[in-house]
Amino acid sequence: MGMHGSAHIVWDWNGTLFHDNDAIIGATNAAFAELGLAPITLEQYRSMYCVPVPKFYERLLGRLPTDAEWELMDGVFHRHYAEHRVRCSLTAGAEELLAGWRSAGHSQSLLSMYGHEELVPLVRGFGIEAHFIRVDGRTGPSGGSKAEHMVRHLEALTGTAAPERTVVIGDAADDAVAARHVGARAVLYSGGSHSRESLEGVGVPVVDTLAEAVAEARRIAA
Repeated sequence: MGMHGSAHIVWDWNGTLFHDNDAIIGATNAAFAELGLAPITLEQYRSMYCVPVPKFYERLLGRLPTDAEWELMDGVFHRHYAEHRVRCSLTAGAEELLAGWRSAGHSQSLLSMYGHEELVPLVRGFGIEAHFIRVDGRTGPSGGSKAEHMVRHLEALTGTAAPERTVVIGDAADDAVAARHVGARAVLYSGGSHSRESLEGVGVPVVDTLAEAVAEARRIAA
């Protein structure tokens, strides 16, 4: 496994392998409350969410948050998310798909915009760390794009994952942007942070289950 030229998946975490929609919307509404914003539903969130995250807040505020507002909302969000995530689980079938891809002789890694120090023990706690040749969470400020993180992630996998045989599986338009940035392909899963409608204009395959995502990755990385 892991020879240069074999098919490789870079998995997203939040909203993809980790089914944390309830924690996300709860933490988002807690952050909104700090600025007196009305709570939103999961459906509204999925239709409006975008990266960088301050642009998402701009859609709701009618303006970009100030630096002080962003710092406050970001802190509240992460505090509430940490409290709610303990009730969340892996997406249905995720563990079997990870094991199947690995046993087929392919490689896979995990790149998340969730903080690295929080991500690693969370992944380890689900007993799936061994399926990945590398696990990277965000370092530095939150709220930005995954593109530059993807560059560093693939550079660390040099000799293992060729960009042209790499498929990014995620739930956000930004996952496709990050894949394109490094010359990889992308498959987007409609069960996470974005609605299917908001993903279909990105120009990459959109699927409704992780099993379909893996099947599509296998096809386009062949």
